[in-house]
Amino acid sequence: MSHLLIHSLITVVNACHPAELDRLGGQGWPIWDSEPSSFPWSYGKRETYLLLEGDVTVMPEGGEPVCFGAGNQVNFAAGLSCHWHVHQRVRKRYRFC
Repeated sequence: MSHLLIHSLITVVNACHPAELDRLGGQGWPIWDSEPSSFPWSYGKRETYLLLEGDVTVMPEGGEPVCFGAGNQVNFAAGLSCHWHVHQRVRKRYRFC
């Protein structure tokens, strides 16, 4: 697995292998989906998710845009405020911790 720190509060794992989701217990995580849209979001807790499909750009407050797509595992730190831009329909498995 290749880790790529893109922003101090966002970590993206490129080409996350399905076995990693199994290791994390992700098959039991809830699924969230969204059609193309744009909205603000703040993280009160750390979130880990696996993007099953879609294409997203997240703009952290005071930071550079972070882009990711299907197959990426993404970790958002608690306290992050950002703006989501969903370019293609998104489906993800997620958990807050």
